[in-house]
Amino acid sequence: MPTPHNDAHKGDIAKTVLMPGDPLRAKFIADTFLENVVLFNNVRGMLGFTGTYNGKRISVMGGGMGMPSIGIYSYELFTEYDVDRIIRIGSAGSYSEKAKVYDVILATSAVSESSYAKTQSGYDKDETFPSEELNDALRAAAKKLNIPLQEGAIHSSDVFYRQTGDEKPTYWERLRDERGCLAVEMESFALFHNANVTGKQAACLLTISDSFVTPEITTAEERQNCFTNMMKIALEMA
Repeated sequence: MPTPHNDAHKGDIAKTVLMPGDPLRAKFIADTFLENVVLFNNVRGMLGFTGTYNGKRISVMGGGMGMPSIGIYSYELFTEYDVDRIIRIGSAGSYSEKAKVYDVILATSAVSESSYAKTQSGYDKDETFPSEELNDALRAAAKKLNIPLQEGAIHSSDVFYRQTGDEKPTYWERLRDERGCLAVEMESFALFHNANVTGKQAACLLTISDSFVTPEITTAEERQNCFTNMMKIALEMA
């Protein structure tokens, strides 16, 4: 049955869902890569589509910005729509000179100050983890497509515009140097937690859109339409 956030009925959504933050990126993926596409959701403009890729049924749906948003959508997909796997495909800001604009990052964990997991189910640690099985499949897909992957922990932040004062080292330098975080985004900590508590699988591929250590940056249009390598890896895996 539909939920307050999703018009779909059971069976409308594939077992594997690619989840960008931006619903227009979901539309781009559906328009560019999928065949026999059907729109299954437009509630609040959070577009969701199901189609086929190389004959395999797959869905793509926006997840919004931040952990409360992806927390709602991913939990409903796992528990109400029998989705087994969600691969987040998003943008991130680099904390390291190693991760340059347009590089693709495979998250091996998500570190966060967020209380999402503790509030949701009492999990009181500051790190959540993706499915190693999914990560292995994504590694294999990237190798097959000859697309380089960087791997490492990422920082999932609750705050985009952060007032940090004049401390040295900065919060992001500490996260990089002490926790090994390559980049920052705002969703994966909650997504991984939801997968873990529901017995499902989740993973995250990120494309670097800007950097804390260099002046590199991408435009909104580029983030919507040009981050195709991570899309191809996720589709190949699915």
